[in-house]
Amino acid sequence: MVEFTDADREAVYKAIYTRRDIRRFRTDPIPDPVLERLVDAAHHAPSVGFSQPWDLLVIKSQETKRAVKSIADRAIAAAREGYEEPRRSEYAALKLEGILESPVNICVTCDPTRGAPHVLGRSSMKRTDVYSTCLAVQNLWLAARAEGVGVGWVSVLYPYELQELLGIPPHVKPVAYLCLGYPEDGFPDEPVLETEGWRERLDRETVVHEECWGPRSQNEDDREGTAVSRCSEGESPPGSE
Repeated sequence: MVEFTDADREAVYKAIYTRRDIRRFRTDPIPDPVLERLVDAAHHAPSVGFSQPWDLLVIKSQETKRAVKSIADRAIAAAREGYEEPRRSEYAALKLEGILESPVNICVTCDPTRGAPHVLGRSSMKRTDVYSTCLAVQNLWLAARAEGVGVGWVSVLYPYELQELLGIPPHVKPVAYLCLGYPEDGFPDEPVLETEGWRERLDRETVVHEECWGPRSQNEDDREGTAVSRCSEGESPPGSE
């Protein structure tokens, strides 16, 4: 059994708390051994039913990057029009991708048919293939932080255009388009969208619930011996009307 020292444990939390979404990169290449470690970290993510539904398309060609950036530019422009002023101008001022500047782009996809027709654990929660793929993204991101490599997730894209451009089979879906490289200005102390005033981090207490969505009490009228819980103080859970 692998044991974690105090320093090991602190390093894990350090990677979690200092991970950032990076948009500005230096042109320095990522050494092949480092890139291989990041890809391997992604491939060692947990997955429901050990299905491993991910594939990673590693992109270094500037020609391909330019084509992806064209898709992103159109998607970003369209998204900007969905905001009213002053939010529209604030949105326009944000740097939302570093596709051309980053030396490596990685498209992470999800194959919902891998291991089909019977994937352990997916009989009642079909989307766990996508959730598992996101865990591969997180593994890569944290490993990258430990290596001093920045990662930026470009989410404003048209996935079907990306799929056609990269020759991804119709049944396989793009989940994440990532830009990888060494940060131009290092890793900021706080998330960029927080420092730019776009959003603030929610207090932990507002997103953690005990037992149910709100206070719960034990229902004495158990049915068939099963404990039935209800929110207390006479309030119904959201959506129960």
